[in-house]
Amino acid sequence: MRSGRGNGLTDVDGLRVGHAALEGPGARSGTTVVLAPPGGAVAGVDVRGAAPGTRETDLLAPTATVARVHAITLSGGSAYGLDAASGVMARLERAGEGVAMPGVVVPIVPAAVVFDLGRGGDPAARPTAATGAAAYDAAHDGPVEQGSVGAGTGAVSGGLRGGIGTASVVLDGGTTVAALVVLNSAGTAVDPRTGEVLGARHGLPGEFPDAVAPAQRVADLYGRHVNPLGTATTLVVVGTDATLDKVGCTRLAAMAHDGLARAIHPVHTLRDGDCAFGLATGTAPAPDTDGTYELQSAAADVTARAVAHAVLAAEAAPDRPSYSSLVAG
Repeated sequence: MRSGRGNGLTDVDGLRVGHAALEGPGARSGTTVVLAPPGGAVAGVDVRGAAPGTRETDLLAPTATVARVHAITLSGGSAYGLDAASGVMARLERAGEGVAMPGVVVPIVPAAVVFDLGRGGDPAARPTAATGAAAYDAAHDGPVEQGSVGAGTGAVSGGLRGGIGTASVVLDGGTTVAALVVLNSAGTAVDPRTGEVLGARHGLPGEFPDAVAPAQRVADLYGRHVNPLGTATTLVVVGTDATLDKVGCTRLAAMAHDGLARAIHPVHTLRDGDCAFGLATGTAPAPDTDGTYELQSAAADVTARAVAHAVLAAEAAPDRPSYSSLVAG
């Protein structure tokens, strides 16, 4: 196996990713949008955390009528940040993208949020519809910016800075599978016993650096890290160019949670609202049984790798170190 051209979610043809962050004193939050190709993508969802903040996830159930979504919005700001999806909807409506209804199109934009209120100092600094619109405007199909950007701007993971991470793989048959993660977990993505990034164990040859952080520093930071209930969450979007129905996309999302379990310890706790979306653009053929097995296995792998990239790409803040800052000493 090999990674796609950019080792990220935009390696799935037709998907675009955009980030926007708040500016000004006390602000440390933002929004990330994943745009589907024209006409939308088939989607599913799987929520495992006990404290989720979501919008329009019920319509992704295989029994629901709507089959395609036009974007996925991921945002900081806790439940307030769900408003960012309204800005994405407005941009899509202007572009004529949505479900055709009498006299109007209605864009389908499921959303999920992470808690980052007050991490920059001002709890009132949170994403709005304007932030969502700015993320939409910034969306492109090139390499995905990672680290402390977009919905990961204020993210924290196990006492370290969290953030955005992404990874991809091209299967032997040519199908692409990729994941984008917003890492904001109560648990740690780094082994406190060794200082190793947990998800890096699932990397492709040469994908991750050999240097590791001092284990005692990692253990000390994780030991002091306290998340009150509902203040942590990791979000995932797994995409593929394979042709899948809503059931297949839901299984794809379920497998993403296996990737989280490999890369974060513990995960899916009462403090987290972990949520994974599955997207299928359908430009590649529908897989057979063996191909489906390989596809689902890859969804877990790319998610674990995306978590590792989020840890490694995060930037230190004045009040919180990053993994890379520990390695640098």
